[in-house]
Amino acid sequence: MHIHILGICGTFMGGLAVLAKQAGHKVTGCDANVYPPMSTQLEAQGIQLIEGFGPDQVSLSPDLYVIGNVVSRGNPLMEEILNRGLPFTSGPQWIGEHILRDKWVLSVAGTHGKTTTASMLAWILEDSDYSPGFLIGGVPMNFGISARLAGKGGSEFFVIEADEYDTAFFDKRSKFVHYRSRTAILNNLEYDHADIFPDLAAIETQFHHLVRTVPGNGKLIVNGDEPALQRVLSRGCWSELDQFGSGAASATASATASAFVAPPCDWTMVEHDDDSFDVLHKQQKQGTVTWSLSGRHNRLNALAAIAAARHVGVVPAQAIDSLARFDNVKRRMEVRGVVNGVTVLDDFAHHPTAIATTVAGLRKRIGTARILAVLEPRSNTMKLGTMKQALPGSLVDADLVFGYGASAGKDALGWDLGEALAPLGARASAFHDIDTLVAAVAKAARPGDQVLAMSNGGFGGVHKKLLLALEGSRLAD
Repeated sequence: MHIHILGICGTFMGGLAVLAKQAGHKVTGCDANVYPPMSTQLEAQGIQLIEGFGPDQVSLSPDLYVIGNVVSRGNPLMEEILNRGLPFTSGPQWIGEHILRDKWVLSVAGTHGKTTTASMLAWILEDSDYSPGFLIGGVPMNFGISARLAGKGGSEFFVIEADEYDTAFFDKRSKFVHYRSRTAILNNLEYDHADIFPDLAAIETQFHHLVRTVPGNGKLIVNGDEPALQRVLSRGCWSELDQFGSGAASATASATASAFVAPPCDWTMVEHDDDSFDVLHKQQKQGTVTWSLSGRHNRLNALAAIAAARHVGVVPAQAIDSLARFDNVKRRMEVRGVVNGVTVLDDFAHHPTAIATTVAGLRKRIGTARILAVLEPRSNTMKLGTMKQALPGSLVDADLVFGYGASAGKDALGWDLGEALAPLGARASAFHDIDTLVAAVAKAARPGDQVLAMSNGGFGGVHKKLLLALEGSRLAD
């Protein structure tokens, strides 16, 4: 089959292209901006890329057009496809029908931690000789790639990051309903994606659609400390259920949801000061995870991954041993360089909860050293200003805050970033120009500082600019 992918340079659609090529299909694609690293990764796979959405691309005569959710009505190529009555489908539907149909699908859903948890789970299965396929919205450093059809010798298991964002302009269901998960992790749930969901209840409805697709002999792995997820389960649960966490929210939710009484958490932990933790299943110790990752959020991610791996036959002791060799994901507290004693880190955090968790995790790791938080609120939710009032509270553990908000273009904020950060007082500054921001950070930095850059985009190459500026600056005393 020849497929032509519209919006091929997105993380999900680029991964789809790689999987399709590995499955033996001819793959071509187009996007508004074709540039590295995705363009080079796809070209290395022998995939022809076309810049733009010109209607003349119908001359390629593919068997099927696969449409990314970046494409909307008015797109010239999409309009030509519709006018000619040519066959098209969404990316998630194509994945579900052509890649996942005969697989044991392990999906990871949630507002936060999907990429990290899916990477942990894929690595546990790989290290246990299950050779899984996977499609992850980042690059797990244990693999060096974001997608593959299967490991050596093939595999019936496939790990997928399951996003609640809508499927396509013609299919407003969440992507994850197309995956037909047999094992589904529900990591957490809070309000996000303000551009498509009016409130948290609307997202809970989509999560319950996912719950409805898991078979009776499948398993749900659910964070028992999340009231929103307990409300989702109260609408109906037809699968085996394991919960992880402390169980505090379960008791609260069960008192208000008469149709569903949440059981105590099956998977809990005992945390130690050095970031190691004991894993308990039904109060029985299974072993101790010893690793370099910081933050309780990562320990909860690990509990979920261990529980999901157990569902396919990996004993907890093996999963715990595998996690000792887990190398995390690119752009998750990734050290980009150290100059004159100043460390520059990159993290994907963009929602206030993720920002708070990331900064708090770094604070615990480095003690009293200074944190210079460099933030770009770039997600659709943040650009709409829905979460702006939560920003100051998410940055309280940072010593200095440097915010960037574009004043024009597609990434422009519709609100005043400086005003939003005002509760932080003199600790916070807002900039409309990245070079001016970089100069301010370099002027303020001193040896021992941790410069933490947070964005869900490229942030204008700020990491390289910071390193270069630090090399050429005289650091503050």
